[in-house]
Amino acid sequence: MDRYSSTKKAGVLGILGNFFLFIIKGFVGYISNSQALIADAANSAGDIFASLMTFIGNKIASEPDDKTHNFGHGKAEYIFSLFISISMIFVATKLLYDSTISLILKETFTFSWFLVSVCIITIIIKLCLFIYLHNLSKKYNNILLEANMKDHRNDCIVTSFTLISILLSLINIYWFDGIVGIGISIWICYTGIKIFIESYNILMDISIDSNTEKMILDLAHSYKDIKKLDDISSTPVGYKYIIVLTIYVDGNMSTFNSHNLADSLEQDITKLDKIYKTIIHVNPI
Repeated sequence: MDRYSSTKKAGVLGILGNFFLFIIKGFVGYISNSQALIADAANSAGDIFASLMTFIGNKIASEPDDKTHNFGHGKAEYIFSLFISISMIFVATKLLYDSTISLILKETFTFSWFLVSVCIITIIIKLCLFIYLHNLSKKYNNILLEANMKDHRNDCIVTSFTLISILLSLINIYWFDGIVGIGISIWICYTGIKIFIESYNILMDISIDSNTEKMILDLAHSYKDIKKLDDISSTPVGYKYIIVLTIYVDGNMSTFNSHNLADSLEQDITKLDKIYKTIIHVNPI
């Protein structure tokens, strides 16, 4: 349960941190007419939604298996990460339009040290959240944590460019503000597409990666009584996989011994990090 309680805490911290940043960035960006900071505020609004989806998705995914969901609710992580990716792409499209119009119309904004302060506060908060989630993501294999970690990292970079555009206004360079707004939009969209593809692949039952498959085959080949192997079949259940494997043994081997062999191999395979359950069929040869 540590994995789920840690993700829950990360979701709550993300909601609180991003809500605070959304308020101050939106207010200061609006009164100063900084398109880059307004885009940054919209990004924070998307981050609130992402953190909320993390909280809800984690709660559902933490539910144990039951009669109607025999393999648990782990795919909820990927369903809600899909929602996050779609919201990011939607926000990016709107920001791209607004920033492009701002650049074409050569809109300006009023410099204020409040703008600089907001950017610095944002970078500090996002950097702290990134470090916190980076440590969690190294410990747990959770796409919701990974998506939020990347989002916090991206925000540090994006807000740094926002800060540069604000400082450039001191020498009457305003066009960079619109460029930064466009850059933020493209960055958000790119990240959203990557998360969408990863979530889509899991929901569409992508096969296990080649490295883990090789580890499974090596384990099976280590049993001298296994004469032949069929191809491995796999299906994801959340962040882990169910493995189905057919082995062939000497036709003269007793049923009792062949099933003991299969049970032993199942236990060895299921000990691997990415494996939820192993099912082995035994055929004589």
